[in-house]
Amino acid sequence: MTAAAAALPTQAVVLAGGQGSRLRPYTDDRPKPMVEIPGTGVPIIGHQLAWLAAEGVTDAVVSCGHLAEVLQEWLDATELPLKVSCVVEKEPLGRGGGLKFAAASLPRPDEPWYATNGDIWTRFSLPAMAAFHQERGADATLALARPHMPWGAVETDQFGHVIDFIEAPPSPYLINAGVYVFSAAFRDLLPERGDHERATFPRLARQRRLAGFPLPQGAYWRAIDTAKDLTEAAKELRRG
Repeated sequence: MTAAAAALPTQAVVLAGGQGSRLRPYTDDRPKPMVEIPGTGVPIIGHQLAWLAAEGVTDAVVSCGHLAEVLQEWLDATELPLKVSCVVEKEPLGRGGGLKFAAASLPRPDEPWYATNGDIWTRFSLPAMAAFHQERGADATLALARPHMPWGAVETDQFGHVIDFIEAPPSPYLINAGVYVFSAAFRDLLPERGDHERATFPRLARQRRLAGFPLPQGAYWRAIDTAKDLTEAAKELRRG
């Protein structure tokens, strides 16, 4: 393993081009990552960039699309804890194509890199995830979360009697948490356009070159998809 391959990533891509149709009317005049977490005065991407910097990232490339100028103006006007550049897709490239397009602007192309979806609010150790990635010799590693289901569950006994109601129980399955570690070579495996989760990831999984890092117990994670997610994030913030 070369020194560059063994190094912890210090660069990241943030995918921030989504329209956020499920978050309307908040996203009528701004891209999804620019929606503020209630009670903080800071948009989702602001929390993300602060977290990335705290985890050792020095350079981030933000991939913009929908209402890109709003995001770019905020980045230009805000004092940030790391160096940030923007790239704008002139036409939709899909998640895989957008990731490849943004990765081309990373400052150190021969080093590994992180990536995160622009609607994720989380806190956990990225160096621990990068070490996990290196130990397995993976080309790509996904953070895996166990979300709480949005519905209540009913528990019954073997005779069909209802014995309990469980509000928003944890899912029995792990899901893709939208945070990644990639090898330097991973960019070349991405499609020019289209979805890497339907092409690149399945191929790597068959080759045992894709790893999954379960978020540690107690790690905070939430995807901000709807207005309810914003409300829940604000409640969780008040609870610490």
